Amino acid sequence: MICQFFVLSQRGDNIVFRDYRGEVQKGSAEVFFRKVKFWKGDEGEEAPPVFNLDGVNYIHVKVAGLLFVATTRVNVSPSLVLELLQRIARVIKDYLGVLSEESLRKNFVLVYELLDEVIDFGYPQTTSTEVLKSYIFNEPIVVDAARLPPLGPAAIFVHGSKRMPGTAVTKSVVANEPGGKKREEIFVDIIEKISVTFSSSGYILTSEIDGTIQMKSYLTGNPEIRLALNEELSIGRGGSSAYGFGGSAGVGPVVLDDCNFHETVHLENFDLDRTLTLVPHDGEFSVMNYRMTQEFKPPFRVNAVIEEAGSFKACLHNFNFQAEVILKVRADFSPTITANTISVNMPLPTYTTRVSYELEPGAIGQITDFKEANRKLEWNLKKARSFLQLLVDRSIPCVQNLHCHRNHMVGITNIMREAGPVSMNFTIPMYNASRLQVRYLQIAKKSKTHNPYRWVRYVTHANSYVARL
Repeated sequence: MICQFFVLSQRGDNIVFRDYRGEVQKGSAEVFFRKVKFWKGDEGEEAPPVFNLDGVNYIHVKVAGLLFVATTRVNVSPSLVLELLQRIARVIKDYLGVLSEESLRKNFVLVYELLDEVIDFGYPQTTSTEVLKSYIFNEPIVVDAARLPPLGPAAIFVHGSKRMPGTAVTKSVVANEPGGKKREEIFVDIIEKISVTFSSSGYILTSEIDGTIQMKSYLTGNPEIRLALNEELSIGRGGSSAYGFGGSAGVGPVVLDDCNFHETVHLENFDLDRTLTLVPHDGEFSVMNYRMTQEFKPPFRVNAVIEEAGSFKACLHNFNFQAEVILKVRADFSPTITANTISVNMPLPTYTTRVSYELEPGAIGQITDFKEANRKLEWNLKKARSFLQLLVDRSIPCVQNLHCHRNHMVGITNIMREAGPVSMNFTIPMYNASRLQVRYLQIAKKSKTHNPYRWVRYVTHANSYVARL
């Protein structure tokens, strides 16, 4: 049971507000935004998704740069409310096509109509896009795709040799195409988030893949769909190691630790031929979620080396020590695949005063920066296909009340203790480390001329990609 629901922009503007029970003060949105913006925690820490302030529980999620917030004074399940907020955001996106501040402001009447059907007196009723179609009568005002922010190469859908931009999936599920016709097509996303931890010597300590198969259907009549996955797909940790095989283009068995399916998926033939049968409803939903902790080939190898750079100047109580950091990033995937929006971050010791960089000759689209506020080195790349290296020189004055002949070792030891670890973020389109593939996507034909478009996209993101020093 929730008391209020509201959506805030990144500036704190109240875009949507609905008070269901009148138990919380009207200025709760302003109180919430001030608390989140000036959250007092560890350096760089954001406000948690659930917190209590003056007897009011604030529960929020951030979707597409917008804050979806629910308030309540009673003791409710945080997981339930967080899931409700995520589903509300998904329903609104299904109807508006794209979730943004502009689309919400243009379609505020439709959004309030949706909220009145989804929640009644603070209690959730339904979050099914298919069910809500019977009660929603307002038509969405579609936001021009040309005004949407660029989605990058990771948003490209592929069907054979054909390609479709990611903006195609931003259509409303209830709006028709110009001319009154609706384009028959279906979009399938295989999205994986990778977590890898490397040791100081470059060995893999932990590795995990969290993946999901998402589907968004624009098919009329809700025909039956057959989605076929790898034939050599095993569920459970009893399978053999997958390490040593290639990326998306590799062959061999795929071993998943566990998985779960959407309620509409029928699994009669899954054990026989790894085929999922379902009747997709309107809107976006997760067909399958899976997790993999078996060994796999990570897309990048990260290595950081700290060495002495020249001599140091010492006096009675302090000295000026110079260190050299070499960051190496090696791409371990096919040269035909390009990684995008790569970011490498490395915290430096608090007593670092200045940093100089040296990139490889001919480096294009690479930006280096030293954030003095939090003593963090940032290395950003637009795209990469192969080996990359960054050389960093740092002048670090250390204050030590020790004999001069021991200062050298203490300086290196302090740097190793306080610097790092190196973290990395990236996006790789048309690549998945687990090698889970869609063999075919079959749609039941209503007639001989019925041939809907089928689009498939593979995207891999870094979740926690860390290299220790």
